[in-house]
Amino acid sequence: MRVGVRDIFDLLIPAALIAVLVTLCFGLYALFRGGDYGRSRSNKLMRLRVLMQFIAVLVLVAAYWWRTTH
Repeated sequence: MRVGVRDIFDLLIPAALIAVLVTLCFGLYALFRGGDYGRSRSNKLMRLRVLMQFIAVLVLVAAYWWRTTH
């Protein structure tokens, strides 16, 4: 069984999008929970969400580039 780059992108794209969604949900939970927990975690989780979004965009751009050139 041979795994190609297209198969890898078929797995990476949903994984990246799910990672963004999970991080967003945890960040919103921490934000609305409030108190010490919210103050210490919500900002960190929202920064992590931005990083996850950046990675997801890079994966999408790489997949688009790969599929249009190969």
